[in-house]
Amino acid sequence: MEKTASPLISIRGLTKAYGTFTVLHGIDLDVSEGEVVCVIGPSGSGKSTLIRCINHLEAFSPDSTITVDGIRVATGPALAKVRAEVGMVFQSFNLFPHMTVLRNVMIAPMRVRKTPEAEAERKARELLARVGISEQAEKFPGQLSGGQQQRVAIARALAMEPRVLLFDEPTSALDPEMVGEVLDVMRKLAGTGVTMVIVTHEMGFARQVADRVIFMDGGRLVESGTPAEIFDTPQEARTRGFLRAVLNH
Repeated sequence: MEKTASPLISIRGLTKAYGTFTVLHGIDLDVSEGEVVCVIGPSGSGKSTLIRCINHLEAFSPDSTITVDGIRVATGPALAKVRAEVGMVFQSFNLFPHMTVLRNVMIAPMRVRKTPEAEAERKARELLARVGISEQAEKFPGQLSGGQQQRVAIARALAMEPRVLLFDEPTSALDPEMVGEVLDVMRKLAGTGVTMVIVTHEMGFARQVADRVIFMDGGRLVESGTPAEIFDTPQEARTRGFLRAVLNH
């Protein structure tokens, strides 16, 4: 995919506080079209809050600026436009339990994009095949394993044909043996040119798929670089300490 000259996502001075507790301290970040960015760091460092601000699932300081494809993220009509272009996959699967897997994937394009039902079904079946669970189309979410449900959630996010996919620790709620199947789907996605921002604690995955790795701590962006730069030659002592703890070396 040919990358646009200006960033697809631009974040300037992003600050977020809960009362007197500041979660994000003036984050600046650009993400280019087609780039895969993995965000790593300890629990409570602000990683999830950062990506939840991108589509305004979290309100943020009014003097902060986030734009997606040139549209400023704020309340009002523009927000619906941004959210139509930004797909999100959460830790918990957030599927509709009373709908079949197929309907879960079809529903947003039909309601938001007014896609005709037959076309939505065709696309949904394609996407379920793409994430390797086409045979589960007529089942309900409660009949699926956690890994299968998360793959449905990824298909549902893709159904809107978003410009950006955000992942908030998508494997953290899964049993260990199910993590690999979800990461495999994400690896394939990373090779398709879709822009992805992934909060993850899977270091091997981040090293393998990311164009850029960001290390956050204490609500600040501490260090940013290629996977080799961050994992092999981190510049900041805090990054080195974190990686030593999680990688045991």
